[in-house]
Amino acid sequence: MKRYLSWGLVAATMTASTAAAQQSGPIVIAVLPFEDRGSYGQDKEVFRALEFGIPATLAAELSRHPRVRVADRGRTSQAVQAQKLGPNARVDAATAAKVGSEAGAQYAITGNFGVDARVVDVGSGQILKVVSNSDPSLQDRADLSRIIQSLAEKVLAAVKLPAAGNAPGARAGTVPTDALTQYSLGLLYESEGDKTKAGEHYQRALTTFPEYSAAREGMQRVR
Repeated sequence: MKRYLSWGLVAATMTASTAAAQQSGPIVIAVLPFEDRGSYGQDKEVFRALEFGIPATLAAELSRHPRVRVADRGRTSQAVQAQKLGPNARVDAATAAKVGSEAGAQYAITGNFGVDARVVDVGSGQILKVVSNSDPSLQDRADLSRIIQSLAEKVLAAVKLPAAGNAPGARAGTVPTDALTQYSLGLLYESEGDKTKAGEHYQRALTTFPEYSAAREGMQRVR
């Protein structure tokens, strides 16, 4: 279960006090574990790492929208752990809704390495929409960062948020897949309590892509 303890790194959450506040304030989107179908990566360790890295990157993309906030990671971690999900478990809509509710979210996102995502309305427990990477020009592993950016835009549309457009910080630069993989490995080892290995992989991610703010934040956490 400790492999899931860091899923709070890849979640966003808030509590709205009234319906009016929900309409004018931030929208809560909790990103849950993604199922590994073996679509990306070269070996078992990389597959495991991308179970952290893909949702974390998706969460980071979503949080750049001015109507989305980053969550308290501990609260979402506890909610995921409470569901006793096994390794590589497929999270159904009911489970996603429970996790989202416990985390204080309005929507919960889960999916697979396809890359496909299910947008779950926490209040109703129903799948609001399934969004997927259907762009024929984005089917190569080298395009993983762009695929996740595209997926984030579709998730935002599903919850009726307009594209972030040119807002400051709305979109990060495209991260090379090698850097994203090293960042994912950093998250994996950080979740297992191995700060030394985590730091090594975060540093490799930064060496490949010096502008990688998420990897820099990772380095700061494990120092």
